[in-house]
Amino acid sequence: MSEKPLLTTPLHSAHLALRARMVPFAGYEMPVQYTEGVLKEHLWTRQHAGLFDVSHMGQAKLRGADPLAAFEAVTPGDFRGLKPGRQKYSLLLNGDGGVVDDLMAGRPDNDGLFVVVNGACKENDFQVMAKALAGQVTIERLENRALLALQGPEAAKVFTHYAPETAKMVFMDIRVMTVWGIDLIVSRSGYTGEDGFEISIPADMADDVWNILLSNHEVMPIGLGARDSLRLEAGLPLYGHDLDETVSPVEAGLTFAVNRNRREQANFPGAARVARELAQGPARSTVGLKVLEGAPAREGAEIADAAGAVIGVVTSGGFSPVLKQGIALGFVPPAHAAIGTPLKVIVRGKAQAAEVTATPFVPHRYVRKA
Repeated sequence: MSEKPLLTTPLHSAHLALRARMVPFAGYEMPVQYTEGVLKEHLWTRQHAGLFDVSHMGQAKLRGADPLAAFEAVTPGDFRGLKPGRQKYSLLLNGDGGVVDDLMAGRPDNDGLFVVVNGACKENDFQVMAKALAGQVTIERLENRALLALQGPEAAKVFTHYAPETAKMVFMDIRVMTVWGIDLIVSRSGYTGEDGFEISIPADMADDVWNILLSNHEVMPIGLGARDSLRLEAGLPLYGHDLDETVSPVEAGLTFAVNRNRREQANFPGAARVARELAQGPARSTVGLKVLEGAPAREGAEIADAAGAVIGVVTSGGFSPVLKQGIALGFVPPAHAAIGTPLKVIVRGKAQAAEVTATPFVPHRYVRKA
């Protein structure tokens, strides 16, 4: 049987025109890097502004009599209390408290709940939502929209030139606005640890917006390679690597996404497991690791204690262009999770010194309220 053909985003031709190296990702043909290469793209985003095509992500509007209350049936977040113009990071959980996906959900207007989920998970995510929320909400998948992320210390300077109203936005604000005569949904957020914006655009206008933003000398196109190293430096989990349906919010260090009132209500999927792990501690904990010698530890590398006994596994790892050393996320028993704990990572059969360190590895630079 032949493999299913790869899908393309509305910006596929634009990537080819920029001589991007294209790879399969989440069922799409996506740019992993452009001609400058991953290292330069990474550092450019940390110093200036990077433009990412994330149109493979799933965008949808949930509408109904009370979509905010309904959404709490599948997530542990307090969505009833979500104010207009705000969004939040949350988790889609299964009955065992495992993470089906992580997502963003917000109220850019008074027209329901705007949800963005991971591209590789979107078909299952929307099926889970539709089944659990049947009769309460309708799910309109916004297949006719592209999604861009403009990230970095110069991102606000670039975008506020075209959309002055965004200057007043802070981290996790979300708005509907018209820019260049185009209807946009704009959030001040992203997944690099930098200030920036995610911009939802009608698909037929994606090329125009892409080219306008790239016309700024501060902006460079950035591929999946640098997107991954940027989010790793920011200590942000990647679904399918650091998160999956066996991992709980407590194990993942994402208890901030389980709002206090929801813990008390205990009426979300997997609430019993979450409550138990909060009270008694999880069987494993996510930690950040600095690799102190040798090659970077990649996903799947074993983690050993100081005596050499294998105790865990790396879930994401690579080289930090900012720190100029190997960094990783992984699971270890809570007894080995304290900051400063000396550990080892097994790379190509060789034990290399590592140390548990606080995350993010590189400080976040989100713009928050004073």
